[in-house]
Amino acid sequence: MSFKWFAYGETVIVRSKVKTGTDILGNAVYRTEDEAVTNVMVAPGPRLDAPESNRPNAHLIKYTLYFPVEFTSALEGCDVQVRGVWYRVVGSPGRYSPVLKLATRSHDLIAEVEAVHG
Repeated sequence: MSFKWFAYGETVIVRSKVKTGTDILGNAVYRTEDEAVTNVMVAPGPRLDAPESNRPNAHLIKYTLYFPVEFTSALEGCDVQVRGVWYRVVGSPGRYSPVLKLATRSHDLIAEVEAVHG
C-alpha cells in the first residue's frame, strides 16, 4: 500500500505594477494587475514590534509564502493579499535550484511578505 500526501494551499492575490508608458514630463506611468494564485502554502510568522519605529504601537506582521511551480511571474516589488490583508513582498524572491527542485516538486518559490499595523 502506498501513501501519498498532497498538500493544498490557499488562494492569494498578487498585485504587480506594469509600465504603460510615460507622461509628458517623461515620468513612468503604471497600472496594476491582480492575479489570483491557487495552492500557495502560507506559513504565519511571529507578530513583532516594528523595529526603530516612530509608531510605538506598531506591529510587524510577516508570512512566508510557498508558491507552486506553475506560478512563473516575478514577485519583486509586488503586493500580495493573504487572508484579506495586503502585504508587501520583501526583497527579490528566488526559486530553488534545479537540483533541489527534484525534492520540492510542487512549491519552488519562497517569498516573505510583511506589513506594519498600528
